[in-house]
Amino acid sequence: MRWLVALYVCACATASSDPRDRFADHIAALRKRLADKGLGKMQIRIEGPFVVVGDTSAAALEREARTVRWATSHLEADFFAARPAKILDIFLFHGANSYEHGVMTLTGERPDTPYGFYSKAQGGMFMNIATGGGTLVHELVHPYVEADFQNAPPWLNEGLGSLFEQSDERDGHIIGLTNWRLAGLQQAISTNDVPSFKTLTHLDTAQFYGEHSGVNYAAARYLLYYLQERGKLRDFYRAFRAARTKDPSGYATLVATLGADDMPAFERSWRAYVGKLTFP
Repeated sequence: MRWLVALYVCACATASSDPRDRFADHIAALRKRLADKGLGKMQIRIEGPFVVVGDTSAAALEREARTVRWATSHLEADFFAARPAKILDIFLFHGANSYEHGVMTLTGERPDTPYGFYSKAQGGMFMNIATGGGTLVHELVHPYVEADFQNAPPWLNEGLGSLFEQSDERDGHIIGLTNWRLAGLQQAISTNDVPSFKTLTHLDTAQFYGEHSGVNYAAARYLLYYLQERGKLRDFYRAFRAARTKDPSGYATLVATLGADDMPAFERSWRAYVGKLTFP
């Protein structure tokens, strides 16, 4: 299954280990909420730890739920030891108009992205699934990081999310593919506008999502892509998670994982490596 999507993606879910009555109570409350909002015709399907909701047919929703199932099963197998503790809803809207209307109706706010987003405060994800499955897989990563890696820095959270927004399977493992972020990163490399890895890993939330967020996303993504292609990503994630108290940025763990005595030299070689990548 190959998700060649030129937009960022969210992740999918496996069969639930939660008690069925917990889901029953959640769905009963969800159905009432939808009915009260004039959205009572939306279809609902359990894909634990998520509930998938769509303004489409049951058959179409089942196809989309398989994306959730595939992604979450692989993410749990390769990275995340803990699942989200709370049942989260995934609202899938099949067009820009229904997406904007649905988000406004359910949250009271207009979406600030045309593709989709995860909101901890709203207890779920909201997607314009007509743009493709990429945003779904990307956003699925975020509640898993919340549950599995307390206080993960933004570069790791968004690096993993954006890595899997264009994903495939290799030897039974989920992998990220090159994607639309590559061109912008290559341009930034050519003008020497990419932060060092020490700087990138130490950016706080305001800095990461600030003026240079596009380059920050891309640099984090292709750093993790490099680790993936060298067979080091899963070990790096686990080592960083274990060392997060003493190494909250992950930089020391990154240096140890790379075995790099000279990080400026490594970064030059990484930039050359990125320069040779292609998409599509």
